Amino acid sequence: MKRAYRYTASSLVLTLLSVNASAQDVKVMISGGFKAALEKLAPEYERRTGDKIVIIPGPSMGTTPQAIPNRLARGEKADVVIMVGDALEKLEKASQTLPGSRTELADSPVGMVVKKGADVPDISSEASLRNTLLQASSIAYSDSASGRYVSQALFKKLGIEKDVAGKATMVERIPVASEVAKGKYAVGFQQVSELLPVQGVTFIGKIPDNLQYITRFAGAVTRHAEHPAEGKALLSYLASPPSGAAIRETGMIPVTSGDTARRSAFPVQPQCRTECAPGAG
Repeated sequence: MKRAYRYTASSLVLTLLSVNASAQDVKVMISGGFKAALEKLAPEYERRTGDKIVIIPGPSMGTTPQAIPNRLARGEKADVVIMVGDALEKLEKASQTLPGSRTELADSPVGMVVKKGADVPDISSEASLRNTLLQASSIAYSDSASGRYVSQALFKKLGIEKDVAGKATMVERIPVASEVAKGKYAVGFQQVSELLPVQGVTFIGKIPDNLQYITRFAGAVTRHAEHPAEGKALLSYLASPPSGAAIRETGMIPVTSGDTARRSAFPVQPQCRTECAPGAG
């Protein structure tokens, strides 16, 4: 079975051509971190295959009805899920995905934004980030893997957990940057790929390397997929080298072939990579 999910460049082309003969609607449940990349890549993929990609957004984990595991649990249909790797692993263990269909896609670092027109703070070093957060009137972070890291680890690492407790807020489900753009919060943290598409904010940059937290995104075909072949072809396309440029444009790092190593929860060394803290994507 494993062999069926390993596509060479030539087999991918053959798959795309065969799928094109009977175009389908391919339903993709996807968390925010990889959504911008899929939206960039979808038009060309649809043109080549004739398939239509139907995007169903939702967090990788959490209590909201839109969370991907909750959608699947109540019987919503999807051919593919793309989400934070650790959350996907839980679906794999629950037999909600096809064995061997997991495809590693991209890694996403954490960044920060402020409202457009606001003073641009310095976060280039650990000391400057600490000072910026102490001076900020309010701080927002997501209910995703990055947000759990910010609230449960980053503040502790900076030694400001008690100082920011009364002004740091978790934003559920919607992009953190959209709330910063409205002026609800002075600064906002989330994965870079979720910050860049939002209008009305200034992207300050990634947090310093020695504090960085990188989330792995991966995809899989669901156990009850109506179009499993089309789902496998889509994941192969997203993981192929030609898709790398679009993925980089969204602030993510494409996963190189063979880079499937599992990663621990919170980073304990500089530039540690992880699949997920206990959160969503």
